[in-house]
Amino acid sequence: MGLQAGIVGLPNVGKSTLFNAVSNSAKAQASNYRFCTIEPNVGLVDVPDARLNKLAELVKPNRIVPTQLEIVDIAGLVKGASKGEGLGNKFLANIREVDAIIHVIRCFEDENVLREEGAINPIGDKEIIDTELQLKDLDSVEKKMQRTEKQARVGTDAKAKAELEVLIRCKAHLEQGKSIRSLDLTKEDKVAIADLFLLTDKPVLYVANVGEADMHTGNKYSEQLKAGVAAEKAEVIVMCNNIEAQIAEMENPEDQQMFMEEYGMKEPALNRLIQSTYQLLNLETYFTAGVQEVRAWTIHKGWKAPQAASVIHTDFEKGFIKAEVIAYDDYVQYGSEAACREAGKLRIEGKEYIVKDGDVMHFRFNV
Repeated sequence: MGLQAGIVGLPNVGKSTLFNAVSNSAKAQASNYRFCTIEPNVGLVDVPDARLNKLAELVKPNRIVPTQLEIVDIAGLVKGASKGEGLGNKFLANIREVDAIIHVIRCFEDENVLREEGAINPIGDKEIIDTELQLKDLDSVEKKMQRTEKQARVGTDAKAKAELEVLIRCKAHLEQGKSIRSLDLTKEDKVAIADLFLLTDKPVLYVANVGEADMHTGNKYSEQLKAGVAAEKAEVIVMCNNIEAQIAEMENPEDQQMFMEEYGMKEPALNRLIQSTYQLLNLETYFTAGVQEVRAWTIHKGWKAPQAASVIHTDFEKGFIKAEVIAYDDYVQYGSEAACREAGKLRIEGKEYIVKDGDVMHFRFNV
């Protein structure tokens, strides 16, 4: 799939600590230092899914393969990044390449962790990042407006005129200190700005990084953040990144369980973060279930069966004949593919079938 979510925030808010916790393949050097992360670290994250484990219980395969997400740890932005302050241009380019943003905001007090922005202020911190991204987007929009205005003046270029109208709306919105994702644009409107890969058009969720004492209840800072982003309808996940990193470092599941019980946790808060990021990217999962392996596969919502088959192998899409489909709930109820087939719960679907989240599928193809 190649989709990425980028972790952003001001320096020393807990971005790299969070990345260390979620990433299986890379460990960012988390230190109390302003530009600790310079090259973006990329890690693969297993997407937790109880349905995969349930199918494995029933099938008893040789191996279980979860689906994964790519998470990118992007260095801390600072005020003035849009004008090149700090390592601004490089960081903003890294954000442009991701598909969704996980915005980490400091909601804890600790005099041992550097903070150049003064007192803890989650809304102020959010606005610093928002402003830098908006200013960079405004620059991109204005540059395209200059090019498009010349084409629109000719008088016969209807496409250029339509694009110019969208760009004018975007410019006005950004000048009001608002992000593009909050502007009511149609699919057709978005085509006009698609080539700009605007930073503030990317979907976002917020992580309120709190101290250990507040990990279950949140605190006044996390509440301020929730109130401040309510109009965006964005999700805020309250978690203690240090605790999550400690859990992730434990290789023994029993040790993890004991540690979580000590802190009154049923599961890592990371599970919720990863699942929320998956939804933010508009993704769904289907499963293949056989003796060799039970596996989760990632697709976009709305994909048809041949497209879904292509994530296994492109030949599956090219030579697609049909898909054998069992709904997840039916599979669990009847306990096996054979029992589902006998009960009439296995369906044969063609090229126009829109795959549903949780479908258990088997593809027939011929190349």
